[in-house]
Amino acid sequence: MNASKHTAHIAARHTIRQQLVWNRLLAVVEEQAQALIRTAFGTPTREAGDLSAGVFLPDGRMVAQAVTGTPGHVNSMADSVLHFLRAYPAESMEDGDVYITNDPWKGTGHLYDVVMVTPVFHGGRIVALFASTVHVVDIGGLGAGPDALEIYHEGLFLPLLRFARRGVIDESILAIVRANVREPAQVEGDLHALVACNAVGSRRLRQLLNEFGLPDLQAAGDYIIARSALAMREALRDWPKGIWHNRMTVDGYGQPVQLQASVTITDDQILVDFSGTSGTVDRGINVPKAYTDAYTSFGIRCLVGADVPNNTGSLAPIRVTAPEGCIVNALPPAAVAARAAIGQMLPDLVFGALRQARPDRVPAEGASSLWNIRLTGGQPIEGGPNDVIARSPRFGVTSFTTGGTGARPGKDGLSATAYPSGVRNVSLEILETQAPIVFRRKEYRPDSGGAGASRGGLGQTIAIEHAQGAPMVLEATWDRVHYPPRGALGGHDGAAGAAHLAHSGAVLRGKGRQLVPAGEVLVVQTPGGAGLGDPAKRDAALVDHDLRAGFITPEAAQRFYFDS
Repeated sequence: MNASKHTAHIAARHTIRQQLVWNRLLAVVEEQAQALIRTAFGTPTREAGDLSAGVFLPDGRMVAQAVTGTPGHVNSMADSVLHFLRAYPAESMEDGDVYITNDPWKGTGHLYDVVMVTPVFHGGRIVALFASTVHVVDIGGLGAGPDALEIYHEGLFLPLLRFARRGVIDESILAIVRANVREPAQVEGDLHALVACNAVGSRRLRQLLNEFGLPDLQAAGDYIIARSALAMREALRDWPKGIWHNRMTVDGYGQPVQLQASVTITDDQILVDFSGTSGTVDRGINVPKAYTDAYTSFGIRCLVGADVPNNTGSLAPIRVTAPEGCIVNALPPAAVAARAAIGQMLPDLVFGALRQARPDRVPAEGASSLWNIRLTGGQPIEGGPNDVIARSPRFGVTSFTTGGTGARPGKDGLSATAYPSGVRNVSLEILETQAPIVFRRKEYRPDSGGAGASRGGLGQTIAIEHAQGAPMVLEATWDRVHYPPRGALGGHDGAAGAAHLAHSGAVLRGKGRQLVPAGEVLVVQTPGGAGLGDPAKRDAALVDHDLRAGFITPEAAQRFYFDS
């Protein structure tokens, strides 16, 4: 074998070896996430998949993330690890240490998300960090709604803390948590699940290093991050260079909120600037910058380099700026519990700008932010019959609920699907075992998907009542009630969301704590995704299929397709 062939042979072996290490890393972090799901107590984690898991180099750079999880968690958790390292430098960490926070500005955006970081030691030195996040069922305070005026109303705030030292958990932290939450068993169980899943990841990583004869993860991690950065730069070549702008009006809390973005694409970078966006408000829909970064970068990654692994390398070309004090760069002590209502609109906002650059690649707007149905019993509400509520069974439950996604180029939108969050709708049977509630209806909402050459995904209609006829408190965090998803390229808007009481007909607000009186049925109609392209160009066979499936009514078919 001549020298050039020998060199090529060695390079090929190196590439194959790196690919094998990468595949194993993906398996490791996915097992980490699945361990979290299997050991978690709260339904948001074990049923909806509202979590994240990933592995980092000792300097805090993210190498790999689990497929299971949400962008808001994993992309903001990438920065969260850096905050931990500033407070607890890697050289000060010891084997068996575990670190914790739910700081919205150093974690993943609100107090309900708990982040844990565990250093991995191999051969007597630190070789990696595992991080994971769960959305706990309760954190005290006013609850998960947007009614708080500042962060101090929203619940227990855990700064960057050492949760365990050399394998021994700090019981004082657990005691503080138990004393401040309504569901202590579930919340404490979720904290132990975080410890367990990071331990699983650590054990599997050490096995990987032993199997491949690696002293640490540094060389492999550097290679993966560098290759991802290169692939992202190559993906940018397929996009025109320039600057594009988009505006969006959303419901806000009591008054509309203006979101504005400019997106600049250069040879090696994408810059997103939110100048012109509305300022912080005195309710809990404000968004910490970490969460803004997370969903903005996710929206970009859906269109640019979508097949490139998500890590520090692929995220590096994306730069996000927002004026301090605007609603997408809220500063402490702003209330942020319902930050998803605004933050999950940001991919659609970015899409509207990028559509001007590549209209053939960008979906229409969808329901975007989740329409979670949060119900509590046995808790007081301002202006409500508190003596009656206090005598009813005490519970708190969240039904992860979704609308339709926007139509895609050449494809219809997805119905009742969580985008961009990626969480799952929770089984009704599971929810009915967790709380005294009964679901009377859960079905697709006909005509909710915007008409177009590609139709928007359908929302859904859900009806819920208290199983014992007692009153309940609804904590609404919904948007797209007054400003529905907008159609694009000639497509029609999706249907706006709505909620009402079945017996009295009373219309409920999209945000805030509200009473569902005794004997009433809560009816929720989630938004549909917008259409894309001229409805006149929709294939007649697809219209016929939608009619037969009940996705559209004959009246809508005649109005939007046959008369267009």
